[in-house]
Amino acid sequence: MELTLKIVDADGFVLASSTGQDETFLVYRLSYSEGDCVIVEASEPGHIFLALDSAVHPALVYIREGAYSLAVPFGDKRKSYSPNAFKGEIHRLSARRARPDEVAQRRNLALNPWDDHANRTLFPHAHANVETRGEAAFAARNAIDGEKANDNHGFWPYTSWGINRDPQAALTVEFGRPVRIDEIVVYLRADFPHDSWWEKANVTFSNGTSFSLSLVKSGAAQSFAIESCIIVWMELHGLVKAEDSSPFPALTQIEIWGTEVAAVAVEDEAGHALPLPL
Repeated sequence: MELTLKIVDADGFVLASSTGQDETFLVYRLSYSEGDCVIVEASEPGHIFLALDSAVHPALVYIREGAYSLAVPFGDKRKSYSPNAFKGEIHRLSARRARPDEVAQRRNLALNPWDDHANRTLFPHAHANVETRGEAAFAARNAIDGEKANDNHGFWPYTSWGINRDPQAALTVEFGRPVRIDEIVVYLRADFPHDSWWEKANVTFSNGTSFSLSLVKSGAAQSFAIESCIIVWMELHGLVKAEDSSPFPALTQIEIWGTEVAAVAVEDEAGHALPLPL
């Protein structure tokens, strides 16, 4: 797999780039400017370890198509990241093809700290039908970024998915390829008494399976074992708020544990063949 990292400015000019076979590093020795983008290109679909900033943990993700682009965050969007992220005059980026044993291990398949609203190629990807006031601190991506601190809210590391008091709120996590899952772990935001909580939530999978999760008032991990199944997406919906004085339930993190799927043909709802993990 040929991997390329690029820094591109608002006009599309390539400020720096690096290409390697199965692994590449890029050191950029300038401050980022508004409009700059970090781009990852891969010669084929597959799993990669990606580190686009030294202040954000590297993550094993799946790139389904040729290129992924992340706009360097400024303004309100910076609230989702460490204050040290994307700052300064020297930046180290890296991308590495994951080894087969790394891909095969059971892990949290919903982890992607590089997810973004505009992302359509780097999985997992989270999106929702509502986010509180459209603010980055309450965006869907926060539910899969790996940040679990949940006794406060509104800024890193206390980011969360906020539902803007909407009982019809729903969060979808897409995997970009078939995966086999067997456990869901939920971290509710627990800035009590500011926060409320959900007593029940429904989960629906791409295979048509649906069931309910019974939740309690707690900031600790709430784990639910499920019958192993192959899916390409999961939706969290049907959120039932507790009867308390706070109108603000929120989700800090959702983990979806499992493994990759063996090389068997799987189709999406439209009958199109889905790419298999490499």
